[in-house]
Amino acid sequence: MENAIRPLFVGRPSWLFADTAGGGNDSANLYSFIETVKANNIEPYRYLVALFKEVPLTQTVDAYEALLPLNINLGGL
Repeated sequence: MENAIRPLFVGRPSWLFADTAGGGNDSANLYSFIETVKANNIEPYRYLVALFKEVPLTQTVDAYEALLPLNINLGGL
C-alpha cells in the first residue's frame, strides 16, 4: 500500500503549480485514471497509445465500454 501512494507524495510539491482549481481537478482525474489502469495490471503508456488509436474509430456505447481498462484486450491492438 505504501508503495502505491508514494508517487503521489513525491509529486505533491509540483501540485502548487496547477494554477487553477480546474487544473488541479484535471490533474486529479488524470492521476486517478492512470492508477485505475495500473490496478488492472496494464502498462499505462501502452494503454494510452491503444486508446488514442481506437477512440476516433469508436461509434457505439459497447465499443467505448470495450476500451475501459477492465475490458480492453491489448493483445489485439
